[in-house]
Amino acid sequence: MELHELGLIGLAEALRRGEVSPREAVDHFLQRIAERDGALAAFVEVTADRARTAAAGLRAPGPDAPPLWGVPLAEKDLTARAGVPTRYGSRAFADFVPEVSDPIATALDRLGAVSLGKTNTPEFGLTGYTESLVAPPARNPWDTATGAGGSSGGAAVAVAAGLLPAAPASDGGGSIRIPASTVGVVGLKPSRGRLPVGSGMDSPGGLAVAGPVARSVADAAYLLDALTASEPYSYATRAPGAGPFLDAVRRPSRGLRVGVTTATPWDGWTDTTLSASARDALDRAAGMLVEHHVEPLDWHPRGYPELFTTIWRASAARIPVAEEDLDALTEPLTAWLVREGRALPAERVIGAYQAATAFERDTIAAFAPFDAVLTPALARDPQPVGWFTDGTDPEQNFARQCQYAPHTSFVNVAGLPAVTVPVTAAPGERPVSVQLIGRPGGEAAILSLAAELESRRGPLPWPSVASWGSAASAAPLSTGTSAP
Repeated sequence: MELHELGLIGLAEALRRGEVSPREAVDHFLQRIAERDGALAAFVEVTADRARTAAAGLRAPGPDAPPLWGVPLAEKDLTARAGVPTRYGSRAFADFVPEVSDPIATALDRLGAVSLGKTNTPEFGLTGYTESLVAPPARNPWDTATGAGGSSGGAAVAVAAGLLPAAPASDGGGSIRIPASTVGVVGLKPSRGRLPVGSGMDSPGGLAVAGPVARSVADAAYLLDALTASEPYSYATRAPGAGPFLDAVRRPSRGLRVGVTTATPWDGWTDTTLSASARDALDRAAGMLVEHHVEPLDWHPRGYPELFTTIWRASAARIPVAEEDLDALTEPLTAWLVREGRALPAERVIGAYQAATAFERDTIAAFAPFDAVLTPALARDPQPVGWFTDGTDPEQNFARQCQYAPHTSFVNVAGLPAVTVPVTAAPGERPVSVQLIGRPGGEAAILSLAAELESRRGPLPWPSVASWGSAASAAPLSTGTSAP
């Protein structure tokens, strides 16, 4: 079995036992990136020399070694890492090299991970697709004519193609779950406030939280356990491989009450019709949960489009680009959002946040009778690269994003945990996912249910390299090597 086939837990255990060295693990994944990423554009910066130096400098693991000791990972290009170009998917930051790392990068270092570089993301992470004009579009390894979703598109592609064993990412409106579902891997958005870093408490409306992308539910739980036990909490209080979320995956629950709904807050605002594959995946998932009480959830949210579109605009107003420099932004959509956000009256913004608080309360109350709520992950099949922007103005662009993934952003507004997991796995075909939403702080329940779906689904296939072609070959990957 090759190293990328071990998964995160298997690789972490092999590293701790000394069966593979950090340098060997780093070299393996760097080689896969060099061989495969030209057609996928999962990475926008590969820091090979820096990674090899970091791996070589790790001491032999002792009993108190952190849970990610020697594991190769990478950060989204929205995460600052000292000494490494951090472009935020924008030409406005084309030459920016931060002197200080963001807390999530520092936490990953303390947990023992070795960074291989930066994964592809749209400009400032503002869209549900990863197709900026400063890098090749991140492409779906199941069909490179289609996009990878976003904003964690590069992270999801890297995991799906075996370029990383797992990936830390972030989710402000579906940015983990949309790309993970597009490429057929597991994406987990924790509850607001769950993590000590990337908690969401410092983002507008508390929307954006850090979370894992992985090929298995157990690997996602392992990375969540590690992130939950990072500073200011101490991983030393927990042995690697032990934690409440991995325990939940390994001890399946029985008799949970699961509500099922296809309703979305965007119904009536745009077309949220489900594709045949999305409907089939939802029906399959409901049928798989034979040990639980599965029943319809009658849910009819109101007033959501106005509050979310206002918050979306308002959040863009914080982007650190002066008015006279807005034309330097890469995407017309970004400049439009910034201008729209800065022009919003204060009373409208305050009203939107008040409405979001009411929506959070009402949604939690509606979902409260259930241990988990099952929904589609995406409403449509993966779309061709360029579909979101082709012939659209900014408002039409946003409507298409909502048509594609109408079931994700409301979870962020409500502050709830959610996991997307593939439930179909036909050989040679893209896996199709569903979403499980939990109660506040209810990650354990949804991870247990997701693991049950995964077990009944069977092994997750790998996408065929032969199908990738040379779709992105005209736009080569940046492989700059930052000085260690």
